[in-house]
Amino acid sequence: MVLATLHTNDAAGAITRLEEMGVELFNIGAAVIGILAQRLVRRVCKDCAQPTNADPEVLRRLGVTEEELKGATLMRGAGCPRCAGTGYRGRTGIHELLVIDDTIRRAINSGKTSTDIKDIAIEHGEMWTLRRDGVHKALQGITTLEEILAVTSQ
Repeated sequence: MVLATLHTNDAAGAITRLEEMGVELFNIGAAVIGILAQRLVRRVCKDCAQPTNADPEVLRRLGVTEEELKGATLMRGAGCPRCAGTGYRGRTGIHELLVIDDTIRRAINSGKTSTDIKDIAIEHGEMWTLRRDGVHKALQGITTLEEILAVTSQ
């Protein structure tokens, strides 16, 4: 088993990066079993965290529905000496995992773009994006929706 690091914007982008490096598509499809993308986001400071309401514009830009907000615990740090007044203290990861199944393998072998491959994986319900994982963590009060908007792209 070989683990490697590539700099890409998302998991599906690693396929394009490997192709740019000269790896044939059939070899990518045959050899790769999964790709994990990760980003660090700031955690809400536990010492000054307080419940907050979501900004409607941020909700719209992230695609968060009213249904998703039900039962959510949105938090924001007020700022304290422990977090140097920022409202954030520490970091946590957000992740997306692209598992290379037969459907994705066929898409790779047929030369689909990374965007197409990502869309196929999402359609089949087999992949949460970095943004989805981040929104999930924001709804749990671990980070903020604004932080997720700042560090992820659609």
